[in-house]
Amino acid sequence: MNAGKHYKANVLIVGGDITGKMLVPMVENDGKCEVEHLGVRRHLSTKTEIDDVTKQIADAGGYAYRFGPGEFEELASEKTKLDSFFEQLIAERIRRWVEIAEQRLKGTGISCFINPGNDDSHVIDDVIKRSEYVVMPEGEVVMLDSKHEMISTGYANITPWNCPRDVPEEELEKRLEDMAGKTENAHRCVFNLHCPPFDTPLDLAPKLDENLKPVLAPGGGYEMIHVGSVSVRKVIEKYRPLLGLHGHIHESRGIVKLRDTLCINPGSEYLDGVLRGVIVDLDDGVKSYLLTEG
Repeated sequence: MNAGKHYKANVLIVGGDITGKMLVPMVENDGKCEVEHLGVRRHLSTKTEIDDVTKQIADAGGYAYRFGPGEFEELASEKTKLDSFFEQLIAERIRRWVEIAEQRLKGTGISCFINPGNDDSHVIDDVIKRSEYVVMPEGEVVMLDSKHEMISTGYANITPWNCPRDVPEEELEKRLEDMAGKTENAHRCVFNLHCPPFDTPLDLAPKLDENLKPVLAPGGGYEMIHVGSVSVRKVIEKYRPLLGLHGHIHESRGIVKLRDTLCINPGSEYLDGVLRGVIVDLDDGVKSYLLTEG
């Protein structure tokens, strides 16, 4: 939320996969707090220790919550209740982030667009939409400025993890066509599509075995395959927008040109506390771009 001011940007776009995947119970007993995170079990005895570990879990995308003895086991015994509780934590954190965006960006002249990614639960949609400042552009044609439109979607082709916004290619293509067909001038449009186009440097991910474990390559490292969307590539090549902004494959940071369209995936290193992004200067074309991290 500070990047817009730091880079003197007019528009801030957060492109999805903004929620965590893990509930980490912190069980209080006899004045101490027991927690297991990343395979390490710890017994915390002071407020400072508890606050520090809670922050570490949050920084890694997890949700720490303090339970009394037996409370977590009781909650976890009913999957429906556990899922509902987890979604409450997700929604509450996004609500706080939207409040931070409003506090830090109102009055700056910086527009803020936050769109979910395929990993993100639908529970966050209404939280973002309730903001009077932050815009959730999913499925819409919005104006970035007087010259440039933007279409956005966090939906992606089917992944091995069956994420909340995974859909078949046919459905994804329909969503993309519905938006692209409503633009006034696709050549001046930004296609903010979470999933990168298929068969490019932006969609390379480790091949997985039947247990969803990465397959080792004969020469070392992992065997990489293309996992992006055929529909995304098809629509970009058809409409030839000014710019494609993508994410989804966090390890495939890169830039590629598809016909007239500059496509960028800034990648993600959030587990290491590194914010990766891209600054793009638009006019009649893309004047300049710069991948950033810090």
